[in-house]
Amino acid sequence: MTQSASSVPGSSRPSATEPSPWGAAGAMFAGVVLLVDGILSIVKGIAGIASDDVYTRISNYTFKFDITAWGWIHLVLGVILVFVGWGILKGAAWAWGVGIGLAALNLIANFMWLPYQPVWAVISIALDTFVIWALCAHRAKPVI
Repeated sequence: MTQSASSVPGSSRPSATEPSPWGAAGAMFAGVVLLVDGILSIVKGIAGIASDDVYTRISNYTFKFDITAWGWIHLVLGVILVFVGWGILKGAAWAWGVGIGLAALNLIANFMWLPYQPVWAVISIALDTFVIWALCAHRAKPVI
């Protein structure tokens, strides 16, 4: 009877039942990214609500909203992102699916936000893409 490489002591490959260290680290990072992205969205939202001259005004844009409306969108998304990010770090079962959906929604919102803050929007889109991948690729126990 032969043993698989994953069951041999000292083997570096995890077995099919053991979580991948890369996946676990990615899931933890996804929770942290959602927390940080949520906090930054809250700040973006407050800036948009408090003062209309913080962001540039776009005259002819398909997804044109008032800056105050964008502020409320980012504020609400930010609060929910923080809540879901905390849930992912605590290992809540509901947080995984909600985190994937919310990261996709945040990705779309940042795509629509591109003309107002192009550099930060592209960074947020990349981070949201990683969050979606990490949450789809790994299911782990609570990390905190």
